[in-house]
Amino acid sequence: MSHTDPRTLPGHPFPLGAHPEAGGVRFAVASSVAESVELCLVGDGDDAPVEQRIELTERTFGIWHALVPGITPGQRYGYRVHGPWEPGRGIRCNPAKLLVDPYARRITGTVGDLAAVRAHRGDALTGAPSRLDSRGSVPLSVVAAAGGSATGARPDVPFEETVVYELHVRGFTKLHPEVPKHQRGTYLGMAHPAVIEHLVRLGVTAVELLPVHSHSDEPMLLRSGRHNYWGYSTLGFLAPHEGYACRPGHEIEEFRTMVAALHAAGIEVILDVVYNHTCEGGVDGPTLSMRGLDAPAYYLLDDAGRDIDLTGCGNTLDPGSPTVVRLVTDSMRYFATELGVDGFRLDLASALGRPRGGAFDPNSTLLTAITTDPVLSNRKLIAEPWDATGEGYRVGGFGGQWAEWNGRFRDGARDFWRGATGPRDLAYRLSGSSDLYAGSGRRPWASINFITAHDGFTLRDLVSYDHKHNQENGEHNRDGTDDNRSWNCGAEGETGDPTVLALRDRQARNLLGTLLLSTGTPMLCAGDERWRTQHGNNNPYCLDNHTSWFDWAVDARAEDLLAFTRRLTALRAESPALRQPHFFDGRPTRSGEPDLVWFRADGEVMTDEDWFDEGNRTLGMWIDGSECLSRNREGELVADDSWLLLLHSGPDAVEFTLPSQRYGECFVPVLDSGTPRGVPAAVDPLSPGKAMVLTGRTLLLLRAPRTNQ
Repeated sequence: MSHTDPRTLPGHPFPLGAHPEAGGVRFAVASSVAESVELCLVGDGDDAPVEQRIELTERTFGIWHALVPGITPGQRYGYRVHGPWEPGRGIRCNPAKLLVDPYARRITGTVGDLAAVRAHRGDALTGAPSRLDSRGSVPLSVVAAAGGSATGARPDVPFEETVVYELHVRGFTKLHPEVPKHQRGTYLGMAHPAVIEHLVRLGVTAVELLPVHSHSDEPMLLRSGRHNYWGYSTLGFLAPHEGYACRPGHEIEEFRTMVAALHAAGIEVILDVVYNHTCEGGVDGPTLSMRGLDAPAYYLLDDAGRDIDLTGCGNTLDPGSPTVVRLVTDSMRYFATELGVDGFRLDLASALGRPRGGAFDPNSTLLTAITTDPVLSNRKLIAEPWDATGEGYRVGGFGGQWAEWNGRFRDGARDFWRGATGPRDLAYRLSGSSDLYAGSGRRPWASINFITAHDGFTLRDLVSYDHKHNQENGEHNRDGTDDNRSWNCGAEGETGDPTVLALRDRQARNLLGTLLLSTGTPMLCAGDERWRTQHGNNNPYCLDNHTSWFDWAVDARAEDLLAFTRRLTALRAESPALRQPHFFDGRPTRSGEPDLVWFRADGEVMTDEDWFDEGNRTLGMWIDGSECLSRNREGELVADDSWLLLLHSGPDAVEFTLPSQRYGECFVPVLDSGTPRGVPAAVDPLSPGKAMVLTGRTLLLLRAPRTNQ
């Protein structure tokens, strides 16, 4: 039974959510289809939660609002919506369903009885509304206190100096032996000095956190007793996930502590955010929040009221809806300003450029709103440039302020090193992917280069398996991609064959070297540097166990690969010519040579005909450092040595003739993928024109020291 509290004041519609003020809390929730909305304050009863309902009588701009005196932070609440039941139009107002506030800054609890959280009886499009009350089976919104501890000065690392490290908050520290047990797998675990030290010594400048927004498990997983470990199943876009808190209820404060600790170490925090769909799934899924409030204002729906699925997850948020544009930008701005976040990687971002589900438009309403926002435009913005449809594959197609996950870099590097292709496409990737990004006025750092990510094989598995092995996921090995472009080096999975193991180690070093020595922004997947395996599983999204957790155990192979990775990141940090902020364009430099020259194995410059030789497995890349166009923090141009990168993916040794004296007085080996830690067996300077032997499947980096020209 609802009532109107005589002490209740109208309040204001903006900002949305629950905000302590004037001796109470101001509540505001949007629903353009509701005929009335009840605020439900939930307390603890002897046997079940008790509920006080207050009717919101003020409605402005389609927003229901009130200021309720006497309410304090920590109050649990939800909404009940009265109005039409017209599933053929996607409208499913059902006051039996207690709804989570889309703007809640804290969310507690999990989904219980699946029948209770379903709004309909029988068929989702023709059935009557369910009268089962969902209270007790649905998560609850919680009023959060304003303000909090400082998150420290933003490191503001230039994009061209950025090295991204993708990790899962829970999985990264769950097994860390130096983190106290009660902090493992939490925001505070991420803030532990031993964890920070690993990141600093590794040489990364930014962590990209898999989703930390409040999320909920899908019905399919709940029915089988599994959980969405990755978190790509958002329930609340302004609430940090309670499950990553050392003390549930303190997730906001602990999140701030994590950000402050990373900032103090000079490391930026980038969030992987899922604004393309929610945990409510398809039309027959649960009604937890947006579906019950105003589905047509949030979701893409067809003419029969069904969800349009561009994401492969059952539903798609409508990026052309003002309600969605406001929610997404408010969410990003909150995490950027109040929680100190430095950037965002937008999952399935192509779906956000398809208003009403139409063709992709890089200048769509939502994408434009993000890039023109005075706060968000000053954060790192990264798009995953595809969705679950062919129309959505848009690598290189986003606007000028976006960096992109470059799937073509991943595929090209994998194909070259497994011997499937020649070097033509790889050359574009090594030099910053100008074919994808120069035309839109972007810089090389717009290319987020990666070999592996959370979605797919780990680096170790990439060189150990030809096929996915996802049986543990409970989907009969049908889930996960079959397009792995992997090579097991002669044996499927674990083996004791020393020849196979040595080849796998070398191939892993070749791939890491290609990643960190390419122009663009490199992204490492957490654990690759310590030889982490998922035992051939390329989609462990539902495995919250040792398959997914970071293994901190020490063995010789892991220590060698870690040392090799550190050597690479240090080389990149110290060498501005290897991370240039502008594309190569053949311009003459002070050395008298172009800024970039490609060489054949015989030491001659590559010809057009050479580029189309698909049987070629050898490439030399010379970068002039005398005018590399990199700048220091004061904005001054800096000079560097020149560099020669040699890549040979063939199985047999090949003779490579070093370039002539025009390109350097000598060439000094500084990195060799043929040794466990990358330290060249010999570091004596080599003369121009000298013929040297490249062993099979080798990456070699040589320095050409600059002269006093």
